[in-house]
Amino acid sequence: MNKVKVGIIGCGNISAIYFKNCKLYRGLEVVACADIDVSRAQARAEEFGVPKACSVEELLADPDVEMVINLTIPAAHAEICQRALHAGKHVYVEKPLAVTREDGRKTLELAKEKNLLVGCAPDTFLGGGIQTSIKLIRDGWIGEPLAATAFMMARGPEGWHPDPVFFYKQGGGPMFDMGPYYLTALVAMLGPINRIAGMTKKSFPERRITSQAKYGEMIQVDIPTHVAGLLEFDSGAIGTIITSFDIMGGADLPRIEIYGSEGSLSVPDPNTFGGPVRFRRKGSKEWGEIPLTHGFAENSRSVGALDMALAIAENRPHRASGDLAYHVLEAMHGFHDASDQASHYVMQSKCASPEPMPLDADSLWL
Repeated sequence: MNKVKVGIIGCGNISAIYFKNCKLYRGLEVVACADIDVSRAQARAEEFGVPKACSVEELLADPDVEMVINLTIPAAHAEICQRALHAGKHVYVEKPLAVTREDGRKTLELAKEKNLLVGCAPDTFLGGGIQTSIKLIRDGWIGEPLAATAFMMARGPEGWHPDPVFFYKQGGGPMFDMGPYYLTALVAMLGPINRIAGMTKKSFPERRITSQAKYGEMIQVDIPTHVAGLLEFDSGAIGTIITSFDIMGGADLPRIEIYGSEGSLSVPDPNTFGGPVRFRRKGSKEWGEIPLTHGFAENSRSVGALDMALAIAENRPHRASGDLAYHVLEAMHGFHDASDQASHYVMQSKCASPEPMPLDADSLWL
């Protein structure tokens, strides 16, 4: 296949792994990069051998760019996606799809109108760990899936991120920052969500930055930093999820576990691509580790964009789709709405679980 020519917008902290991996994949070629601070784009272009560093306006006007990878901050996701679509370009965006459900819907409607594709991170569920878990579930190893738990328990990012303020503004917080990894993995394994319950809390009104660049500066916290929720899946399975930036003393909980009528499955960290995957059969006293059945077990961020590029060429649905990302976006809002209104939130969107990755995808695509 011919390589899809990519322009990357947003050259901040997360961009390095995208630049690195796009150079490895046969289906993608980064031909331009842009940032609101053009000097950052120039630095990334020099670091990764990108031929053009420019303003956002110049990149969107470039006829060579076929797909935009949008790595801006969450508050800019919808605007940049919609500008790229208006410019006639497919777009793949870092999570979340948008800050608001309204903006998420507008992005998908515009893409449909323009006959263009929208893809969205996270694509970690395409990695060897979660794809192996999906295969085990579909092959019946745990029987009928009955329940699931998911825990993201940590301190906030003010201790390590160079510019952590946006994590505590609208579109941030533990649910919107880390929830997409967990919810996307759960939907990929168990199918779409039917309804939600939730309770939220803002534990600290201010946070002190302790990372080096802005050490000592204070952040005013505008969003809940501890979110506990329940999920009812269309399949009938019941899930429990907690995402928190308030765990100051550490936690010792599994990332994700799936419980079935014939056994239980321990799923690896959904913010990674690899293992371990562990299984415990009904009646057994021991967990056993399962060898990974799929590739992309290393940090493969941008494999979702690669899959989207291949989907364009093959005229098939892509896996890290806008519909999946919107379903997750709605669910994240649903936990907050359920807490605020002290009632269940009934999901309005539906999406299909993405097709599993081919067993030999990494050898075919790298």
